[in-house]
Amino acid sequence: MLASTAAGVSFLSAARAAHPAPVDDFKFRYIVGSSMYGYLYLGEILPEVAKCGAAHLDIWPKSHGNQREQLEDLGEELFTSMLKKHKVELGCITQYKLGPFGLQNEMRVAQRLGCTTIVAGGRGPKGLKGAELKKAVAGFLEQMKPHLEVAEETGVTIAIENHANNLIDSPDSLRYLIEQRASKNISVALAPYHLPQDSRLIADLIRDLGNEGIEMFYAWEHGDGCHQRLPKEQELKQLPGRGPFDFGPVVQALKEINYDGWTEIFMHPVPRGIPIMETAAQVTAEINRSRAYIEKLAS
Repeated sequence: MLASTAAGVSFLSAARAAHPAPVDDFKFRYIVGSSMYGYLYLGEILPEVAKCGAAHLDIWPKSHGNQREQLEDLGEELFTSMLKKHKVELGCITQYKLGPFGLQNEMRVAQRLGCTTIVAGGRGPKGLKGAELKKAVAGFLEQMKPHLEVAEETGVTIAIENHANNLIDSPDSLRYLIEQRASKNISVALAPYHLPQDSRLIADLIRDLGNEGIEMFYAWEHGDGCHQRLPKEQELKQLPGRGPFDFGPVVQALKEINYDGWTEIFMHPVPRGIPIMETAAQVTAEINRSRAYIEKLAS
């Protein structure tokens, strides 16, 4: 396990001590990422959400999906009526393209649509460690203050994903983000894919961040990666239960903190913008295969 810095020891110890044992009635709160279905029309995706054990959708823009652009084309009124027809709510908008400092208008869109989460990356200097990293994360949070004022006003949580090659891309950077934040309207979107594939390290990180520190958990492992064309069976190794990563300790840690944020079963296809399988029904079947795997671990 990566060693935590001394400055964060008391914070991390307190976070772990707060949740000593898993709860008996734990349930995942699933959300479906529209990008899993590539550029398919929202009218084809929305009927699949309930079949995935979810009631909420996370919409992605190009190039991973194009459902955020579809929302613009449809208009908010028609989009809302489509959601109601299929008994789906908009839970999240993923917006890496806009970045953490470009979300103010998007947060007002989210507020109008009843959406509570926007995912972005954490921009800043890369490759820092220790005191330099902690200081840089503090600087990032200072830059975020005017944006967090809008987040608080609109009831939106900005979830920062630990995307590779960003300021906030390591276990310690995530710990510093939660330790130093002054507003709970900024949180973590935790992607195991982008971390060392050590399930106990990630489980300890989950305990350190705690339930209030994680807004989104991507059930997503590295497998054989997502940046070059691979045979489909290899590409699907990013999905829980398909690849070598042991989600057992991770699920146990989520139970221990009584995690009630979003859980999104996830992967990236190559090229971006195609569905992970040929048809919507096949995509749903793959999501459910992984859902059954993590549900078994949680039982």
